[in-house]
Amino acid sequence: MVKRILAIIAIFACTCVAWMILGTSIFLRTENAGSQLSGRVASTWGTGQEQHPPAASCVSKVTKIVETEENGKKIKKTETRDVTDAVPLNSSRIVVDLHIDYRQKGLLWFSTYRVGFAGNYTFQNPAGREETFTIRLPLPSKQAVYDGMEISLDGEVLPLDFGGSEVTAHGVLRANATGMVRIAYRSQGQDNWSYKFSGGDEIARVKDVHLLVNTDFGGFDFPENSLSPTEKRQTSEGWELKWDYQNLVSGFNIALNMPQKLQPGPLAGRISYFAPVPLFFFFFLVFILSTLRGIDLHPMNYFFLACAFFAFHLLLAYLCDHVSIHSAFAISSAVSVLLVVTYLRLVVNLRFAVAEAGLAQLIYLVLFSYAFFFEGFTGLAITIGAILTLFVVMQMTGRIQWMEKFLRSPA
Repeated sequence: MVKRILAIIAIFACTCVAWMILGTSIFLRTENAGSQLSGRVASTWGTGQEQHPPAASCVSKVTKIVETEENGKKIKKTETRDVTDAVPLNSSRIVVDLHIDYRQKGLLWFSTYRVGFAGNYTFQNPAGREETFTIRLPLPSKQAVYDGMEISLDGEVLPLDFGGSEVTAHGVLRANATGMVRIAYRSQGQDNWSYKFSGGDEIARVKDVHLLVNTDFGGFDFPENSLSPTEKRQTSEGWELKWDYQNLVSGFNIALNMPQKLQPGPLAGRISYFAPVPLFFFFFLVFILSTLRGIDLHPMNYFFLACAFFAFHLLLAYLCDHVSIHSAFAISSAVSVLLVVTYLRLVVNLRFAVAEAGLAQLIYLVLFSYAFFFEGFTGLAITIGAILTLFVVMQMTGRIQWMEKFLRSPA
């Protein structure tokens, strides 16, 4: 009996080593391809977007008397210079529509999205004369595609000049009048979207800001050092998020991280690293049942059962490249359970193969592994399963004389 147990332990240990190698290879394959795939997605879809408010300014001529020295004599000259005066925004009304549109490359899913931006901004002409204002809109990302880009002043669409990382337009505003600038475009990005009030890291002061974000998804997150919405409401399609401020002074910005889809590669790797736990419970239960019923299972039988378990993780690791992770999981589970049941049907009998070994494999391999699909509940599910297993085995073996069982067991 001691030799039998040592042989089973050796089989278990070798299988654990194989799982560690498989799990490591999955993570390495995912990590090596991750940076390359991320660049490829960014080159075709775009990167994270950070939108800044537009800046309005006008050029005024300033006359100044300058005293200079020529040939030892002081001469006063009158110079006229162009001075650019920035005009603050009086109010901002912004609506952002976000639509999630995941993209898969290899073993990874990328949180790509489409964005529709529309903002109405007001500012006042401080001069007592008609002025031509320059409106500059920083583009949220250089590596992006923009469609339907439009800037208008008081309903009049302005010609656009594209240069570097910003769009420029020019419009005329009457003396002391308040003008409304409307900005609209459609674009697409990846992972996150943000609205930054200041041009750098300094604290910004803004007046009368109302920003509404409509999403058709949930599961988003607000990153650190960002403003939480002042109001949020769940809709039939997703969420409605509002940020309303009358006089905001803050170094924080408005930001939203897109929800992350379940990653097939890392998930398959974590399940492979966890695989020794289901096999341990399965071997333990099969050993107890075979000992109680006098079933002679040779260590070679345990070896083939371990191979059937390993087949589940090996097939899952490479099948999730080609089909969805849920389909890959279902196919791998069916193949592994079929291997175990059809094998033990020949070794023992059909009842033991289906009702006992098959059910144990369904619980410990399939259900325990499926718990990884529910982030945050994996440890709890496994703990409950382990406690229930311990309870059942203790009740089954409470009156067993183990010394007699071990002595009667075939060597």
